[in-house]
Amino acid sequence: MSTDSQPQRERIPRAIWALGFVSLLMDVSSELIHSLLPVFLFTSLGVSAFAIGLLEGAAEATALIVKVFSGALSDWWGRRKPLAVLGYGLGAASKPLFAMAGGLGLVVAARLIDRVGKGIRGAPRDALVADITPAEIRGAAFGLRQALDTVGAFLGPLAAMGLMLAWADDFRAVFWVASIPAFLAVALLVVGVREPARPAAPWRSNPISRERLRPLSGDYWWVVGIGAIVALARFSEAFLVLRVQQGGLPLAFAPMVLIVMNVVYAATAFPFGRLSDRMPHGLLLAWGLLVLVAADAALAWDGHAAVAWLGVMLWGLHMAMTQGLLAAMVADAAPADLRGTAYGMFNLASGVMMLAGSALAGLLWDRLGAASPFFTGGVFSALACLLVLARRPAADG
Repeated sequence: MSTDSQPQRERIPRAIWALGFVSLLMDVSSELIHSLLPVFLFTSLGVSAFAIGLLEGAAEATALIVKVFSGALSDWWGRRKPLAVLGYGLGAASKPLFAMAGGLGLVVAARLIDRVGKGIRGAPRDALVADITPAEIRGAAFGLRQALDTVGAFLGPLAAMGLMLAWADDFRAVFWVASIPAFLAVALLVVGVREPARPAAPWRSNPISRERLRPLSGDYWWVVGIGAIVALARFSEAFLVLRVQQGGLPLAFAPMVLIVMNVVYAATAFPFGRLSDRMPHGLLLAWGLLVLVAADAALAWDGHAAVAWLGVMLWGLHMAMTQGLLAAMVADAAPADLRGTAYGMFNLASGVMMLAGSALAGLLWDRLGAASPFFTGGVFSALACLLVLARRPAADG
């Protein structure tokens, strides 16, 4: 048994490691900016909180729409890497615009270009991971890529804090620095990942027509539905930052919330990815949802900053248990020639529901208090867990 588990890390293709480090570099770049952007908009440009919310909603909606078409296009074309390079390239090109912005208009343009890039690269990249990796270690591969991506997600805010302290809160200087890892990510993708040969799809009609979606099975659509409910329960992490700040966290240290969450996420994503190759997916997903229920309970608890930090850590643990797992479940349930389309539809459904969940969380926060979004999220998480457990014997065989 030990001989089976020992070489698993070594058998993960080098291209997966390269894709992981591409994600790491781009996340360092993005989080250098995004962990500071709300404060920059509010304090330096005088933008209202409502306008910031509209900007984020429009940016995420743009990424969601693009993901559907980029995934389907990668199936139609028979190529994933060129679309991934285009998406990462747009993300890199957007970074200098943040540093040059003198008003909201250029920030909006930069944010939308960045999200279009994310939408273009997301589904083809995930399909490329599935194409490259043998099925028996697919969970580990997705977990590894997600872990490296998340390392970037906490290194970025950490670097932002350090640079702001060193450069006397010079937002623009930090934004210029963010361009460096973004362009390195594009270069690594170009030279470090070789796409396996695969034929173009034998059809030339609308790649997301009803006829083309028909081969996607009921098992696939069940994964899409569960992923959508999970996304509804797991709203924007901005609410975690706001919740912890209520306990007295200084504004300059707001990125620390994302750092703590992503440290837990990065440290556990790969082990849980490997575990998903050895146990029923439904059972692991149910445990991950119970962890989210616990996170919501801790964050809903009033008056205890330490408990809120526990909730942040549990939130990161939930992400590690479920994100790579859901990606592997999509790959297992979708035909190989429709993987890009499958990831696009999954990302669209999950993203729309996360956008709805974030809007609902904001409304509940304003109307009923800070604890109410977390109570509601816990209810949705528990509902998703019950649905997974009810389906699990049939789904896991």
